[in-house]
Amino acid sequence: MAINFDTDNPTKLLSAFKKAIDDKKIVTWSYDKDGYFTHTPEQWRYKAWLRPTIYTGRLTMNFLGGQDVTTKPLYAVYHGRFIESMLTHCDELFNAGAATALPTNSDVITKRAA
Repeated sequence: MAINFDTDNPTKLLSAFKKAIDDKKIVTWSYDKDGYFTHTPEQWRYKAWLRPTIYTGRLTMNFLGGQDVTTKPLYAVYHGRFIESMLTHCDELFNAGAATALPTNSDVITKRAA
């Protein structure tokens, strides 16, 4: 359940997204001192986080489940809405964005609903 953005400059993409949050252009996402993102609407806030990792040619956002059970709607909302926000605010900084359907080795799922 990772999100991968193909980009020539993953650092610039991540910085642009954070700046849009700082400038209040994006109000449905926030990030903490560690740089992890959470979805801010009350229903989803602090239920999970997305942890960025920069690779050559790619920005990956790994899913970190919270203490609650990780449900399909939870990770679907986090993945879908994050991609939507990137498309809305940073579309010129990446070539493609895609989410994995199942957890990767770098995702953290505390409890998973059936």
